[in-house]
Amino acid sequence: MASAPFLPPDPPHLRTGQDRIPPARPASFARIPSWVSLNRPSSVKPPHPTTTQHGQVENLHLVSLSKQGKFEQVHEFIKSMDEAGIAVSPSTYKSLFETCGEMGLLSEGRSIRGRLKNPPGFLEDCALRMYCHCGSLSDARRLFDEMPERSSFAWGIMISGYAQRGVLDKAFQLFSLLMDSGVGPNFSVYTSLLRSLVDSSCLEIGRQMHSHLIKTGSGLNASVGMAICNMYVKCGWLEGARIVFDEMAEKKAVAWTALMVGYTEANEQNDVLHLFMKMVEEGVELDEFVFSIVLKACAWLEDLRVGRQIHGHIVKLGLESDVSVGTPLVNLYVKCTCFESALLAFQKIDNPNDVSWSALISGYSQSGRVEECLKTYKSLRVMDGLLNSFIYTSIFQACSMLADINSGAQAHADAIKRGLISPLYGESALITMYSKCGNMDYASQVFGSISEPDTIAWTAIIAGYAYHGIASEALGYFRKMQDSGVRPNGVTLVAVLTACSHSSLITEAEGYLKSMNRCWNHRNLELGRIASENLLRLNPDDTAGYILLFNLCVSHEKWEEAARIRKKMMEKNLQKEVSCSWITVRGQWHRFIVGDRHHPQTKEIYAKLKQIDFPDGDSEDRSLLTEEDASCILPERRQQLLEHSERLAIAFGLLSSPSNSPVLIFKNLRACRDCHDFAKHVSRVAEREIVIRDSSRFHHFKLGQCSCGDYW
Repeated sequence: MASAPFLPPDPPHLRTGQDRIPPARPASFARIPSWVSLNRPSSVKPPHPTTTQHGQVENLHLVSLSKQGKFEQVHEFIKSMDEAGIAVSPSTYKSLFETCGEMGLLSEGRSIRGRLKNPPGFLEDCALRMYCHCGSLSDARRLFDEMPERSSFAWGIMISGYAQRGVLDKAFQLFSLLMDSGVGPNFSVYTSLLRSLVDSSCLEIGRQMHSHLIKTGSGLNASVGMAICNMYVKCGWLEGARIVFDEMAEKKAVAWTALMVGYTEANEQNDVLHLFMKMVEEGVELDEFVFSIVLKACAWLEDLRVGRQIHGHIVKLGLESDVSVGTPLVNLYVKCTCFESALLAFQKIDNPNDVSWSALISGYSQSGRVEECLKTYKSLRVMDGLLNSFIYTSIFQACSMLADINSGAQAHADAIKRGLISPLYGESALITMYSKCGNMDYASQVFGSISEPDTIAWTAIIAGYAYHGIASEALGYFRKMQDSGVRPNGVTLVAVLTACSHSSLITEAEGYLKSMNRCWNHRNLELGRIASENLLRLNPDDTAGYILLFNLCVSHEKWEEAARIRKKMMEKNLQKEVSCSWITVRGQWHRFIVGDRHHPQTKEIYAKLKQIDFPDGDSEDRSLLTEEDASCILPERRQQLLEHSERLAIAFGLLSSPSNSPVLIFKNLRACRDCHDFAKHVSRVAEREIVIRDSSRFHHFKLGQCSCGDYW
């Protein structure tokens, strides 16, 4: 431990042990002998004790040296005091033992203990406590066994030492000896033992302790009752904790919060809310910790109505600016998809910490404001202590959505330097990020660095290869996952079927489907209606909820109900999302929509498109068109196709990137048949690899062929 800067001795009017030095004028410090200085020459010896007020100044200086951790000088000074016949006072020994315990200086404590001959009992207790604080229970027990008479404090120190270190067998053995000794335990012994019972394996011992306390009447003590309640919470017996809680004559706020924490850890969030409401009814003083717990419960339940009511209480009490209250408020609104409210709550916090910023960045990411998410992260990089592993996980997810491999790789490198990559969660997010950015080599390297991948990590790598159309790798990883004993979930199985689908592996897909019969829902229409209603309640304008229910009704031949769903979509004017494609060149993003003419290089882009468009009479490409697509040969239709967003992005990529590099395009919707054929054509005539990630998968176009084998 780093030593503190030297401070002058405390003013002489302060108490030292049981002695009290008469007050003196400040000028009297000028008369302190020169040999007291920390920088005194070694040849200078302390004078006779009668000239220094019976060693009081010397003892003060000794305590000052110890507080600064300068124990080498402490020993030298004690030697000088011995030579001058000045005694180290009992109160100084007490202070030295306390300092050694606080700093964990076991060898120094042993040395000081070795100086004592027939010390008073209270100093033996101090030495015992010092050994326990330093973690040497063997030294402590040896001293305890050598004591001719043991005070109740000595018993308590030794039992607590064992209990706090988790040596429960010896703690309770000593407790039994204490009960037989006739000394009688004090309340601190009981509370120490109860605090050491921290999981379900200790529940039976805790019950026995509780029974003993009831028999002796000690359970009526408020601190002991609180310890019993906490013990039952930690051991997972909430019914017992609630019984003890209800029997308390006086329930302090800490008792309420202890029980609330227990319900939280048991995922009984509704009980947390009920307990909070009872606190309000009984007029219990509410503090920041209570609000923090109940807001987390609301977030877990996604109960916005109750959350807003609690927010009102917080505003009335003026606690909105407190970080321990403001942060869970932000998290609540993020979980309930009320990002504007989350942003307002964040702005009220006086001193946001890393958890506050993490909640905000997560909100930006989940609400689709990924650019603001990245901007906020970049501003935090220059501030020490405000980044954590959760923030980096959110950044990796944001880069996945943007397919921004440059920002993602920079964040990855930064997280490595800071040691802030979350095991499994952060690593899985990295796998997904690199795969969605089109770099499966990096995704595979991240996966290979994980010592024990969980379901999420396995699913991330399988899905990555599946959406790139590399079915052999995806299915290979799935077999390895099965061999490792990690159980797949629904998302894993969807990724496996996607891999089969994208590579026309019909037989393999049938085999996997047969193995999934246990997780098949038998097209439960009633359950589907309930799920759809809940989904649309959360987001009434989400087209996915309507379409899924429409398809389910059609599969059950509920034609009238299906028609009503379609009509409702038309009434709400729910339309298909606008097609958008984007590409990054030299770290800059360029976005295009259909018919886009806002780009500074619009003329060059359209000129390039005409240059690489399908030539008239290109029978090979025309043969791919169906009768339905015959209208494509009309000039008006061909002009419309020429303006599709991915074609504009491809043309810009050809103009702006090196001729030996692939052109990587991202699109928010599924690629259409015409643009798919166009990309094949460009890859052949321009002799460039074209990679397009649409909403469903990656397409790698090389020399006129696509990795999907035209299955798409």
